[in-house]
Amino acid sequence: MRPTTAREKNLLRYGSIGIAIYLALFFIAKPLQKQRADYQKLVREAQALRDHVRPYQDKAEGVQKLMDTYQFDPVKLTKATVVGEVSSAIQKAAMSSGIQVGPVRESLSRSSSKELASMQFEGTGQVPAVMGLLKRMETLGYPIIIDSVQLTPEKMGPGMVKMSLTIVILDFDQAKAEEKPHA
Repeated sequence: MRPTTAREKNLLRYGSIGIAIYLALFFIAKPLQKQRADYQKLVREAQALRDHVRPYQDKAEGVQKLMDTYQFDPVKLTKATVVGEVSSAIQKAAMSSGIQVGPVRESLSRSSSKELASMQFEGTGQVPAVMGLLKRMETLGYPIIIDSVQLTPEKMGPGMVKMSLTIVILDFDQAKAEEKPHA
C-alpha cells in the first residue's frame, strides 16, 4: 500500500472533523426541535387560556366599577349588622339632605323569602330634599329596594311634605344559594 501524502492526511482530518460536526449538530438539533415544539405548544395553550379568561376579567372589572359607583362591598355585609347599618345610613343621608327624621320601624322578614328585613321610614322635608334623598338611596352601598313611597303635604310650612318609605333589605346569601334552573 502506498503511503498517504500530507494533502490526503489534511483532507481526511478535515473530512472527519466535518462529519463529527455534522453528526453532533444532527443529534443536538433533534432535542432542540422538540424543545421548540414544546415551547410553541405552551405558547398556544397560554394564548387559549388568556382568551378564555378575558370575558371573566371584563366581568370582574364591570362588577368592580359597579361596587365603586354604588359604594357597595358585599364582604362587609353580615346578617347581624346589615339591618342596623342600613337604618343608620338612611338616617344619616336623610339628615344631610335636610329632612327631619321621624319614626323608623324595622321588622324581620319571613325566612323563606329573599328578604332579610323590611323597614318603614318616615321623615318631613321640602320637596327638593325628599327627591335628593330618593336619588341618594341607590348609592348608600347596601342591597335595598324601595318598595313604596308615599308623599303627603305637610301643614308645617309651604313646600313641606311628609314622606313614608317602605324599604326591603335583601339577603344576598339566599339569592346566591338559589340553584339556577336547568332549562
